[in-house]
Amino acid sequence: MGKYIELTGADFEATLSEGVSLVDFWAPWCGPCRMIAPVIEELAEDFDGKAKICKVNTDEEQDIAVKFGIRSIPTIMFFKDGEMVDQVVGAQSKQALAEKIDALLA
Repeated sequence: MGKYIELTGADFEATLSEGVSLVDFWAPWCGPCRMIAPVIEELAEDFDGKAKICKVNTDEEQDIAVKFGIRSIPTIMFFKDGEMVDQVVGAQSKQALAEKIDALLA
């Protein structure tokens, strides 16, 4: 099991308030979301202790999805100290996501 964090409305802001975080907005029925799930789990292992790798199930957490204007999934957002600083839509390579996290950690 990966070390990613399942976010809910109750802990979303508190979890992202400090440091660097990647948030994967996904749903169980989404093919591309399932395709990148192993990548998200690998990133959670690779960045354990350095950055938070999180997932938001848009079916269960519609309020968060609406707040961030999520229209397509997967949407992956990058946060630094609680501020959204970057976002990509669609399946991405592990390398592309890791480079974005590394840039935020630098």
